[in-house]
Amino acid sequence: MADAKVIPFGDDPRSRRGKPKPKSRVNGRASGPLAPVPEQAASPDAPAAAEDGPRSGQWERRLAHGLSFLRRRVTGDYEVDDFGYDEELTDQVLMSMLRPVYDKYFRVEVKGIENIPDTGGALIVANHSGTLPLDGLMLQVAVHDHHPADRHLRLLAADLVFMLPVVNELARKAGHTLACSEDAQRLLERGEVVGVMPEGFKGIGKPFSERYKLQRFGRGGFVSTALQAGAPIVPCSIVGAEEIYPMIGNAKTLARLLGFPYFPLTPTFPWLGPLGAVPLPTKWTIQFGEPIPTDGYPLEAAEDPMLMFNLTDQVRETIQHTLYKLLVQRRSVFF
Repeated sequence: MADAKVIPFGDDPRSRRGKPKPKSRVNGRASGPLAPVPEQAASPDAPAAAEDGPRSGQWERRLAHGLSFLRRRVTGDYEVDDFGYDEELTDQVLMSMLRPVYDKYFRVEVKGIENIPDTGGALIVANHSGTLPLDGLMLQVAVHDHHPADRHLRLLAADLVFMLPVVNELARKAGHTLACSEDAQRLLERGEVVGVMPEGFKGIGKPFSERYKLQRFGRGGFVSTALQAGAPIVPCSIVGAEEIYPMIGNAKTLARLLGFPYFPLTPTFPWLGPLGAVPLPTKWTIQFGEPIPTDGYPLEAAEDPMLMFNLTDQVRETIQHTLYKLLVQRRSVFF
């Protein structure tokens, strides 16, 4: 298979962040490459075969689009950026695979999406939970599918993600990158929406008894990065992920042998085998809070430990308060 073209970081022909993708219009309705073509009103005197015309044309277009997509993948006629992000593969394949889980299984409700700026860099800071990092993937779908300016979320992931075969490659293709300040700052200065979950493994691997209680946010590295890039910080609260795998125990010895930060024991895993790995169909809510601006601070502010502590605490308290508020509002875990 031919190699894809790599876009130089400083010269991005796809720099349309914050701008809606151009769409053709059919009979006054927007339509993308896979959008269904509206059926024509059939004449009473038209032959019956004509009724199948628009529907047949719709499937022919889909088939042609699919074949064109496969040809580009085989020949390498597609583009990736310096981090390995493959926008076409993400839009056409990865998001399509995650969307049924997002829409039908977890039935995610999104609030405050307008708090993410339409243009320029922004740092989304969210709580982390659920034993497996499905919350990050659902957060990515939420931004991708609901933001009016058609923005994409670039997640910062732990180094363990990039040590796993297959997962490493998919993560890079989906736009994830290593959770380090250098990569985060480059993305923010480029005008990307970057997502970080400062709790890390402490949040995702905490026991079920501590659900929705935020762990430490580290030393405020994400605040320093936002200050250096002058990007606003958008607090994000996710409710529903805590209950998908209720972690009632941790096999620490087995975790050390496997090189994992923890090995979860849930009511269904590992007792039910592969079936126990199926998450519970909880009802999710993702709420984006009002952005906290950072562009008004001087350049040396990123070196001020007290300021970083105060901003980190402000973001953490905002997320925690919103979590409690959403928990009071929800009717049940599953509905």
